[in-house]
Amino acid sequence: MEINVKATNLELTAPLQEYIEEKIGSLEKFLVKPGGAKEAHFTAWVEVARTTRHHHKGDVYYAECDIKLKGKMLRATDENFDIRVAIDAVRDKLQREIKKYKARKI
Repeated sequence: MEINVKATNLELTAPLQEYIEEKIGSLEKFLVKPGGAKEAHFTAWVEVARTTRHHHKGDVYYAECDIKLKGKMLRATDENFDIRVAIDAVRDKLQREIKKYKARKI
């Protein structure tokens, strides 16, 4: 699996990059067919951003992830007070979407 990360108005540090790759990379196990074979190779596009620079309260960070599967584009977004919490929420939303996609496919 290939993960492309883009940061907007935010410094993409090495620990943040590793965290994104770990969390989004964990979705790969949901794309395994019942026989053990993986779905076709897929790419995840992740964007993390700081929505504003002038205030420090409320939903300041934004995370978005797009995954293109065979015939379908899955997308999840979230805004939160902490970038790691937003990334976790995006992972959870994508996990649910992948399960729905697989259920429809079967």
